[in-house]
Amino acid sequence: MNKQKLESFCLKLPGSVHDYQIDWEADRYKVGGKIFAIIGCDSEGKPIITLKCDPHHSEQLRENYDGVIPGYYMNKNHWISIYFNTNIPEEILENLIFRSYELVFQKLPKKIQKQIKLQ
Repeated sequence: MNKQKLESFCLKLPGSVHDYQIDWEADRYKVGGKIFAIIGCDSEGKPIITLKCDPHHSEQLRENYDGVIPGYYMNKNHWISIYFNTNIPEEILENLIFRSYELVFQKLPKKIQKQIKLQ
């Protein structure tokens, strides 16, 4: 997996916007002003992507794939971080990004959801 593909996929999602958080040294992807993906590095400088994830599903992912850890600097129950050099197939990673987006989108007020769908 490479950063450009991940960024491109994140930005294809309806209403998705990108910003860069200088303090975190991370690229953030948001929908409706809420983060659904973060691309940055861990404390050792290893690249990771952090995504919102159902707690039960995140446990299964950590058991099945090397390089999937509880969310780096995020709520450990609701976020996961995935190292770029992990063995997760690209299709599964794209599904995880989409699911993270959906989890965040579903929590947005209905008015904002409608505005995004109309874009």
